[in-house]
Amino acid sequence: MEDVPVWFVSLACLGALYIAAMCGRPLAYLVLCLRRPKDLHRYGSWAIVTGPTSGLGRSMAMELARRGLNLVLLDLNADNLQETSDAIMSIHPVKIKTVVLDLSLVATPEGDAAMRRLREAIEGLDVGMLVNNAAVNTPGAVYLHEADIERFVRMIRVNLWGLTEVTAAVLPAMLARRRGAIVNVGSGSTVAVPSFPLYTVYSSTKKYVAQLSRSLYVEYKSQGVDVQYQVPFYVHTRMLSSAVKAKLRPWFVATADEYTSTAARWIGTGPLCVPGAGQKLQWCLTGFVPDWVHDWYRIRLHLQHRAVLRAGRRAVIADAHPRGEQAGTTRANASSVGPKISG
Repeated sequence: MEDVPVWFVSLACLGALYIAAMCGRPLAYLVLCLRRPKDLHRYGSWAIVTGPTSGLGRSMAMELARRGLNLVLLDLNADNLQETSDAIMSIHPVKIKTVVLDLSLVATPEGDAAMRRLREAIEGLDVGMLVNNAAVNTPGAVYLHEADIERFVRMIRVNLWGLTEVTAAVLPAMLARRRGAIVNVGSGSTVAVPSFPLYTVYSSTKKYVAQLSRSLYVEYKSQGVDVQYQVPFYVHTRMLSSAVKAKLRPWFVATADEYTSTAARWIGTGPLCVPGAGQKLQWCLTGFVPDWVHDWYRIRLHLQHRAVLRAGRRAVIADAHPRGEQAGTTRANASSVGPKISG
């Protein structure tokens, strides 16, 4: 029997180590699921939640209140804040403060005034947690050159600048007490796929949040502050299409309450978290697909989204302008600007 080549032994060892690491992940996840949930009061008695009036933000606020944490709720709409606050206090005996804050106004005089209100609201409170949930989603699948740039600027202000400024505002007190947790809500598009075409700006803002979270985790872990990037995949909120909800529910689409119940359990367990077994399975499965296949599939799928969006807009315009009115308008416009050129 000939000697086994060194290169073959080396590759076999690398393969064994990779398989062991892959098998270890489910085991580590099982251990974390079986352990008793952490008492989030160890960070402090108050938690700040941005964007708490709908979707994951509302469910997370409810979950933290269920665990006995007092809340500071930040949103741009005072009426929605009041409704959410009343709904939480009708179920859970916690204290709630609300701050009207439009994160799209950061780095403006109005935004500076709102940030001062936030600092005044949390002064003297034992704020141990910040959940950066507020985000502006893309209006639909569009090429960059087709988009309303002002809407993208607002998205960037909220998803990047607003999140960064709120985080910077709460960190000093956490560092002074040497305890705290910052949870930044991300997107599966940043960890599961190499590209997210036609939703490019949105996914890029979430990529920023992922990098920020990891770097802050390294900066502040030794000072008692846990920073975590939590990644939802398919969750039953308004951001997910009804077709996906119908096709993948219940195995791959968690309700907002299911997701946040698990997400709260994972706070402080590392820099990156994909809460829930179904969510983790989606992440795992995407890892077996080559990047070029992801790119091929995503551009075709999102072009379908774009076509549906454009058809919907045309239908709205048609409903707003009946056929006879459109024809009359067209004839009038044609006679006023000259001959119509076809072809």
